[in-house]
Amino acid sequence: MKISRYAQSIAGSPTLALNEKAKALAAQGKPVINLTVGEPKNETPLAAVEQAVAALQTRQIKYTATGGIPPLKQAVAQYTQSYYGRTPSPKNILITVGAKQSLVNALCVTVDPGDEVILLAPYWVSYPEMTKIVHGKVVTVAPPAGALQPSLDDIQAAVTTRTKVIILNNPNNPSGVVFSPDLVAGLVEYCEANEIFIIMDDIYHQLVYGDTPWVPGYQFTEQDINSSYIIVINGISKTYGMTGFRIGWVIAAEALISQMIKFQAQITSGVSVVTQEAALGALNEAQAEVDELRDFIKANRDIVMYGLCTLEDVPCVEPEGAFYCLPDFSYYNPDSLALADFLLEKAFVAVVPGAAFGMEGHIRISYAGDPEEIAEGIRRIRWALDPDSPPEITLGDQKVVRDW
Repeated sequence: MKISRYAQSIAGSPTLALNEKAKALAAQGKPVINLTVGEPKNETPLAAVEQAVAALQTRQIKYTATGGIPPLKQAVAQYTQSYYGRTPSPKNILITVGAKQSLVNALCVTVDPGDEVILLAPYWVSYPEMTKIVHGKVVTVAPPAGALQPSLDDIQAAVTTRTKVIILNNPNNPSGVVFSPDLVAGLVEYCEANEIFIIMDDIYHQLVYGDTPWVPGYQFTEQDINSSYIIVINGISKTYGMTGFRIGWVIAAEALISQMIKFQAQITSGVSVVTQEAALGALNEAQAEVDELRDFIKANRDIVMYGLCTLEDVPCVEPEGAFYCLPDFSYYNPDSLALADFLLEKAFVAVVPGAAFGMEGHIRISYAGDPEEIAEGIRRIRWALDPDSPPEITLGDQKVVRDW
């Protein structure tokens, strides 16, 4: 079959690929510990389930407006006022099939072929491929050695006359870094002054537990939403542990939202009314569950950091948000894909290679899951890399020999 060159140019998700490989090993009876997927293990908030069930019981599951049902838009407006200090109108809000669709929608209406999109390494794995989808050009800004957030000077130095968008993911996936308020302020002010769109991927913004506060971009601009170059992306997947419901939203100028609606109408028409009702239930009544999840994740972060500190020559910037860390394993193997394969095959621990995030030599560890599995996963990594550890170990009920 003749597949288009364009389709072949889009890479698959390395996170999902490693997750599938881990699942295949688990299906063979291997005692796999999966530290790849960014998915909280908490139960769906009861308020969300009850509201979805109530919607189903009406037996009126029909088309909805492409932009989203009015009650959910109102809830998103209230949410935005609470956390961002701005109240968007319904015309500033678009409900989407997960935050991924919000991101692609935003790029579709801001980027022409050949326009540049600046990504701050480490960046989320999907940003480069999303940029390819809209025929944009990826420009990467790396952090200084030993750090995980670039400087404002380096970001500004990467800007050219073709720069159209800068994407800021805060807190950051894959590093768990919360960007400093000074950097956010400087970036917003620069983008507003130079008419560069800044897409603020805030999907983890409530999951912050360190000393650096999360601050909304709107705090640093005098522009109203309809004049601002800020595009806010958010959703329920991470904060409420509702990844399977696929509800995200975008807040932006009405001129942008009206164009995004056109794209969405041609691709997905709209979002399931059942999942929109579930999101409404979560936003209105599930804040206690968010607080519990934050405390759970912070405790897991401490487990990971305690385990990593026993590994010599593996520096790790302590994460302050989200549920990932990005330790530097280049001392053991600068090829992060080879290292990830080794850890999966020998220690049955699945991690994501840092190369997928623009940070070769690092690996991403997700600590959203079971605390005991996380601790065991770090123990196995330590065994696999420590030449002084015994060459043979029991993992689950299987004897495994480390083979360098």
